[in-house]
Amino acid sequence: MLAAVTRLRLRSWRFLIPFVIQASRARKQAANSLGCHGVVTRKTRGLAFWTLSLWEDEARLSAFLTGSPHRDGMPKLFPWCDEAVTVHWRVESQRMPGWQEATLQLQRGGRLLRVKFPSRVQSERLINVT
Repeated sequence: MLAAVTRLRLRSWRFLIPFVIQASRARKQAANSLGCHGVVTRKTRGLAFWTLSLWEDEARLSAFLTGSPHRDGMPKLFPWCDEAVTVHWRVESQRMPGWQEATLQLQRGGRLLRVKFPSRVQSERLINVT
């Protein structure tokens, strides 16, 4: 099994409605994707949004990432977000990891995604988990 977590922080409230629409579409896509064993989301401080999902294998996760509407939404994150990070890791259980484990994995092995207007933290190549 493969778990994936992503944390995105919007740089302005003006992107909230289009982001929520796009994120809802991608969440529905994930939930209905072959090989997805669950997807959960949460909002933390400010405009930070998280997605945690559990996948049968790398191929199923990749099919989701390259499929629509997820693929169509990715270019929009470049100007909307000032922080973006993701990580995938192997899990032994078919049970969804908790947020504490997801946060730890993001801190340990997170990969910063490119954004047009990075925050100070993102510019310094640090991973914010608040």
